[in-house]
This record gives sequence, C-alpha cells and structure tokens, in this order.
Amino acid sequence: EIMSGKTAIIIGATGMVGKQVLAHLLASSVYKQGIAVTRKPIAPHAKLKNLVIDFDKLTSALKDVKADEAFCCLGTTIKQAGTKTAFHKVDYTYSFEFAYLLKQNGCQHFLLVSALGAFPKSLVFYSRVKGLLEKDITALNFSRLSIIRPSLLLGEREENRLGENLASRFFPLVSPFLRGGLRAVQPIHGKDVAQAMFNIAQLPAEDESPTFYYYDDLMDVIAQGVH
Repeated sequence: EIMSGKTAIIIGATGMVGKQVLAHLLASSVYKQGIAVTRKPIAPHAKLKNLVIDFDKLTSALKDVKADEAFCCLGTTIKQAGTKTAFHKVDYTYSFEFAYLLKQNGCQHFLLVSALGAFPKSLVFYSRVKGLLEKDITALNFSRLSIIRPSLLLGEREENRLGENLASRFFPLVSPFLRGGLRAVQPIHGKDVAQAMFNIAQLPAEDESPTFYYYDDLMDVIAQGVH
C-alpha cells in the first residue's frame, strides 16, 4: 500500500529540542517519514531515515533529499564549540547550508530555532550570528518560514552549562514579574519548544513570512493543540 503523509527532515536531532521534535514526528500519523541528519547513528525506528554524515559534506549528502518540512534545531555555545569560528560554523554555516539545499529541493516550510535578541547588527557575537542566519534564510524565500525565538532553554542537557544552570535557578524567582514585553525573556523548557514547533508545522500558514514566535506565542500554540 502507498503510505500517505508528510516527510520532514531535521538537523540537530540529537540536541535537547531536536530529539523531542523527532520523537513527535515519528509518533504522529501525519508523517510517513522522518529524516534525521546526524553525525552519529541514532536509535532506529520504522519511519526513520538516518543520514549519518560529516556536516562538512552536507551538500553532497542532501543533494537529492526531499521533504515537505525542514526543522533546524542546530545550536551550540561558544564555550562548547571552543572558538567563535567553530561556533559560527555550527550555528550559521551548517544551518544555512541545510536551509539552502532543502529550498533547492522544493521544501515548502522551514522551521528555525533561533534566539531571543537575534539581530544582524547586534554587538553580541552570539546574537549577531543568529540574526545573520535569520536574515539569510529569510532571503531564500521559502513559501513558509517559522522562526522560533526562545529565551533561555531549560531541560536536561548532555553537558552541564554552568551559566545557564545558574540562570535556570534564578529565573523562576523573577519570572512571576515578567509580564508584557518582558515576558519574552521567560525561560522555556526544550520539550515545550519542541511541542510548539510540531504544532506550528500542522497549522495553516500565517499571512506574513517569516512568522516569529516568542514565549507567549509558543505557549499559545501548545495550548491550542493540533487540530
């Protein structure tokens, strides 16, 4: 029998958000296949196609790969990457190449995990890289582009990131006071970002592209559920 359903591709599928997005895709009857682009093999699943590659060879690996939706959940920290150059390679180069190649292959909807404060002219290196990535992916003109801008991500990570760990202890104390425009800085659990991204992929397209999603928008999308 011919399986109907969407195909989605995800890069960053071993990270905190990506891992959970992939789990949603594989569990959902809406998708016939989930393609995960990873450096190391991940647990097999009947609907999973795992492309295990060196990310410096993305171009050849994704040459003929087609998907209805692409989820970009790649991200590191400067501390983790070791240098600004290494950070730029993961957070900008690989992410942009992934977007570019999928667009070439006819992908309709691109979903990007960016960051609060992303701005191409930011004085903060991290925010500047994120802003340039948003800008350049927007210029690819996907028929639909959803940009997720979370603040601090909470959740179990493989590595313990000290600064973020301290912040995650401090933030709950101040978050009751974050209302209005400030609510965007509320920390959010990685699992909530993943659930929201999955739900956004099932929603009809917004009028404007790109559509930006901040803390309240993500929580609204989760509350509304998938129709």
